[in-house]
This record gives sequence, C-alpha cells and structure tokens, in this order.
Amino acid sequence: MNLLKILAAVSSMTLLSRILGFARDAVIARAFGAGAWTDAFFVAFKIPNLLRRLFAEGAFSQAFVPVLAEYKNRRGAEATHVLINKVATALFLALAAVAALGVLAAPLIVVVSAPGFLATPAKFDLTVDLLRIVFPYILFISLTALAGGVLNTYSRFSLPAFTPVLLNVAMILAATVAAPWFDPPVLALGWGAFLGGCLQLALQLPALKRLGLIPRWDLDLKDEGVRRILKLMAPATLGVSIAQVSLLINTVFASFLETGSVSWLYYADRLMEFPTGMLGVALGTILLPSLAKHHAENDAQEYSKLLDWGLRLTLLLAAPAAAALAILAVPLIATLFFYGEFTPRDVEMTRLALVAYSVGLLGLILVKVLAPGFYARQDIRTPVKIAILTLFATQAMNLMFIWPLKHAGLALAIGLGACLNAGILYRQLRRQAIYQPQPGWAAFLAKLAAALFAMAVFLWFAMGTEAQWLDYRGRERLAHIALLVAGGAGTYFAALWLLGFRLAQFRRRAAE
Repeated sequence: MNLLKILAAVSSMTLLSRILGFARDAVIARAFGAGAWTDAFFVAFKIPNLLRRLFAEGAFSQAFVPVLAEYKNRRGAEATHVLINKVATALFLALAAVAALGVLAAPLIVVVSAPGFLATPAKFDLTVDLLRIVFPYILFISLTALAGGVLNTYSRFSLPAFTPVLLNVAMILAATVAAPWFDPPVLALGWGAFLGGCLQLALQLPALKRLGLIPRWDLDLKDEGVRRILKLMAPATLGVSIAQVSLLINTVFASFLETGSVSWLYYADRLMEFPTGMLGVALGTILLPSLAKHHAENDAQEYSKLLDWGLRLTLLLAAPAAAALAILAVPLIATLFFYGEFTPRDVEMTRLALVAYSVGLLGLILVKVLAPGFYARQDIRTPVKIAILTLFATQAMNLMFIWPLKHAGLALAIGLGACLNAGILYRQLRRQAIYQPQPGWAAFLAKLAAALFAMAVFLWFAMGTEAQWLDYRGRERLAHIALLVAGGAGTYFAALWLLGFRLAQFRRRAAE
C-alpha cells in the first residue's frame, strides 16, 4: 500500500473535519462573539481536550500502538484480540473514574485552570456548569482513540480520520438549533460536545466488528501486555502532559489579560490546527505502525529511510502552510470569523496571535514526525526528557514575551518552544544513529526555498490591503480567499515542478 496514497486519504478526511471545524467556529463566533461566554466554554472544553490528548491521542496511543503492532506481527490474531480486550477494560475503568472525579471537582479545576475568572463570579459559575457537562467527553473520545489505534495498526486509516467530523456536526447543530432552548444559550455547546463524543465512539464499532476485534470485558492488570503498555505510558504521560501543561499555563496567563484574550488565542490556534492536523497528525499516524513494523524486524536501514521520507514531505508541505498563514492572517480570519458579534478589533487581536503561532508551525509539525522515531522503538524516555526541557524554556519565554506582546507573546512562546523541541529530537535521532539523512538534502532545501519565495511574492501582491478584507461582504471574502489559496498553491507547486520535483519521487510503500 502506497504511503503517499494513505497520506492523501487521511489528509482528505482530516481536511473535511477541519473545514467543518472552521464552520463550527464561524458559527460560534457569529452566535457568541469573543467574550465572557466563549471564554467560559473554551476553558471548560480545554480541560477534557487536554485529557483527551494526554490519555487518548497522546500517552496511550504512543504506548499502545507499538505493542499492538508487535503482537500482530509476532504473536498472531488470538493473542492480539486478548490484548485489546484487557487494555480496553482497564482503559474504561480508569477513564470512568477520571470523568466522575472531574464532574465532582469542577469548581476546583476551574480555579486552577483559569484563576482570573474568580474576579467575575458569573463567568466562573458558567465555566463550572459547562465543565460538568463536557467532562464525560474524555471517556467516549478515549475509547474512540483505542478503536482508532487498532484500525490504524490494521491499515484502516480513513475511518479514524473521518470520525472527528461528527463532533463538529454535533456542535454546529447545538449552536444553531439547540442554543435558543438553553439559558444561557452557550450551554448548548457543552451538550453538543457530549453528544459528539458518543457519536464518534459509535461510528468506530462496526469497523472493529468487521475485523473481529470488538473488545470484550477482561480485567487483568497483571497481563504482560497490559503491564508493558502501562510501563510505557508512565513516561509517555509525563511527556505529553508537559506539552499540555504548557498550553494550560498559557490559559492561566491569558485569564489575567483583558476579556477576549482566551478566545483570540483559541481562534488563532484553530487556524494553526488545520495544517498541524492535516500534515503532522496524519503523517505521525501513518508512520508509527510502519516504523514499529521495521523495528520489530530489526530493519534499521528501512527505518531510517522512512523517517527521511517523512521529514522531506513535512518540509515540502508544512513550510508553505506556515508562510501562507502569516501572510494571509487577516484574509483568513475575516473570511472565517468576521461576522455577527466578532468585531474588527477581534480580527486584529486574533491576527497578532496567528502570526506569532505561524513562526512555530514547522516545529509543531516536525515534532509529530520526529517523536514517532522514538515511540516506535518503545523509547518514551528520550522524548520526555526533551519535553521537560522544552516546558521550562517555553515558560521562560512566556515571562519574557507576555508583557510587551500580551496574548501574542504566549502564542510566540509556544511556537518557539516547539521549534526547540523538534531541533533536539532531530539531534538525538542523529546522535543515536537512528536516523541517517539520505543524499540530496542541500539541493532539496535550495529548491524548496525558491518555490516558497515565489509563492510568498504572489500572495503578498495578490492579497490587497488588509482594510479591504474588513469592507468586503462575506461572498467577496470567500471568493477572494479561494483565488488566493488556489493561486498560491498553483504558484508553489508549479515552481517545484520547474525545479525538478516529481510526485513519483515521494512514493513509498507501507510496511505490511
């Protein structure tokens, strides 16, 4: 199976999810603007989202997928199913307890995560109510991640990539249909997130059934495979939690800034997640099972070649995304969010955050490609040590940047921290002789820089003035941004083609 085709399929599903995600955010921005209600919801939703990344897509997946791939490749179908049963049972019990604790301790969690809200009791109480509604989301989405890990290991990548669409649909319906039935209306968003989690889990079950891998109740914490996963999860949890704690600290800082700061960072982050999800998450998802397969076969040469392929593809696709986000910040924000209660000042404040974030986009995506180089070898400790260093560096930069740059300083610190993380991961992969660059990197980078320059020149002159984008009507913005995106992409890939790049150079088969 061609990895490039798999990447295209996964990215297409992710693209659909991200488009609906932007539609969701545009609906929220139009209905609620960027104020106390949205600050309350985004803080409340950030907590279970943090735990989702920690338990589900983060530490759990990093520990589970390499062990599952080893069982599949070495021990056979029956042993693999038994492992899935025992892991699913243990995960369900642990997360049910976490969800219950989160509902009970919601006021304390809000005090810790957004202490600045204490100055506004109504805002604090609303955040607590929303958190109690959305906290069970962690249970549903974590079981969804387990199902997705199984499907990805069996090369069923498209369905797990499509699943987030259901969350966006549920929240759009909540904001547009259900909101008038709630007081305050923003409570509907919490129930939309809850319903979205249920729907995502329900979608995965038929696919597991077709593989004959529906989990059955089997509690055995002493099982060898479960204990290995738990052992790997300990450092993985620390590593992933460090990155998420960094984001949470940013929310703490932002809660002390002027009202709207949390929302401006959120909307900018959503734009950043578009290329991060389409490229970084998609590449990391398809690389991990194949890397684990090569490691199980002790094939160091193919392991290194696969990492090299991933790095080149990342630079080829992520570098133009970073440049485009910085140049087209106002056009993108105005097109997606400048409606209803979202003001011109909200556009400007979100632009500052987005430009700051774009500085670190390449680092954010590279981390998701470089880290699996360690995870597939069941080496969690090395990325954790690097993440700890990154956390301290990021918080030092927060303190440096927040005073002169306000909320944009927090975004800049996250981006620069990601670049530092990626740089150290790369260095360690080289030092440990896990990765050896293939020939031709100097020419590759020179041609890439030339194509980037051509694209940037086109976008800069074709964009027009930023003030025009605030005067345009919605359809005019949409038509103009579509032309800019198409023209920028066309300029970039035409330049690459003229410089000698061909699609066949990036084809590579997945490890079976």
